[in-house]
Amino acid sequence: MIKTIERYFEFDRLGTNWRTEILAGVTTFLTMAYIVLVNPAILADAGVPRASATAATCISAAIASILMGIVARYPIALAPGMGLNAYFTYTVCIKMHIPWQTALGAVFISGLLFLAMTGAGVRQAILRAIPHELYAAVAGGIGLFIAFIGFQHAGIVVQDPNTLVGMGNIRSPTAALALLGLVLMVALEVKKVRGSILIGLLVVTGAAWAMGLVHWTPSAGGIDALAGTAFKLNIGGAFGKGLLEIVFVFFFVDLFDNLGTLVAVTKRAGLIADDHSIPRLNRILFADASATVIGSLAGTSTVTSYIESTAGVAAGGRSGIAAIVTGLLFFVAMGAAPFAGIVPPAATAPALILVGSMMLLTISEIPWQEPLVALPAFLTLVLIPLTYSIANGLGFGIIAWAVLHLITGKIRRQDWLLYILAALFLFRFIYLGAA
Repeated sequence: MIKTIERYFEFDRLGTNWRTEILAGVTTFLTMAYIVLVNPAILADAGVPRASATAATCISAAIASILMGIVARYPIALAPGMGLNAYFTYTVCIKMHIPWQTALGAVFISGLLFLAMTGAGVRQAILRAIPHELYAAVAGGIGLFIAFIGFQHAGIVVQDPNTLVGMGNIRSPTAALALLGLVLMVALEVKKVRGSILIGLLVVTGAAWAMGLVHWTPSAGGIDALAGTAFKLNIGGAFGKGLLEIVFVFFFVDLFDNLGTLVAVTKRAGLIADDHSIPRLNRILFADASATVIGSLAGTSTVTSYIESTAGVAAGGRSGIAAIVTGLLFFVAMGAAPFAGIVPPAATAPALILVGSMMLLTISEIPWQEPLVALPAFLTLVLIPLTYSIANGLGFGIIAWAVLHLITGKIRRQDWLLYILAALFLFRFIYLGAA
């Protein structure tokens, strides 16, 4: 039996073993375990019960990671995506006044579309159509968006009637603790301590508890906590104004996030084929699409691949066993559900800021000296946080790219799909206005 499993996961070809794969899976879990506490904190702002969101986060990450490991056989772990959860809460639920149950319905529909489009080869075609520079700008813009939300949670950035935003009181306990937490997390990152974000989050939570800043009432935990969100999605309600925009954004951001993670992990692990193709690409995309459907049914925002999987690869992970181990650990982490409410904004804020800053690494791939590329990338990068919408930034970037290449005669026949996407975004802005 053991030998059969080793043959299926190609241990001999990959030069790996059980000890290495298990260690890699644990390493990946430690680097992304912060999502167990951060994701519920974000979804709670949309009205999702925090303990239920914690259980949904754990079970969706567990099933999705195990599915990726078994079906695609890659050391890629999945969980509710940072950026996508922010869009779900702050744009869809709060700004557009859509109930979280309806938003989950939109996530479910987008997941079904992922599956259908993957089967038809559409997702693969879109991956080839979008310029890599715009993908890099989207990732960076989402990083700024996440960091901006973190600064707001910390009370460092506040509303100002004259300038829209202004500086908060950094002497307040929440702001001070958040800044100290950020310094601690960065220091641990510099020291290459695994689980640096999670450690910093727990230390700040302990300090906030000692200072009397945490007001917590124990709630149901484990699998029982899922009752508050599981199968609560409102699919029928999702068929209204804004559905196209919401599904469009969930689809694109998940698509790009998965692509970037996939390329990063496979490159780091040396798993890309000699012809630069990615083996079993369809299986990866099917696992990713299925994960989104599973997440919406459990009660969380879009589930996607995590770049933290590279930490497990750095520890030697090469096969799907590493992802399976990470998934099993997320099942264990479901016991954290009763304690979700003890994590204050002062603890989640530095985690958001640090994760956001890490996502800015991608903008180094943009040739800023070339105006045809730089302007669309810049519009994408800055309009995501400034308009509080990933849709707006992504739309402006694609439209600008298409228009600039069209008026300068740089249009290419093979870019026809990009121009269709630009037209769809333009229709979105005209039809939906400033929504």
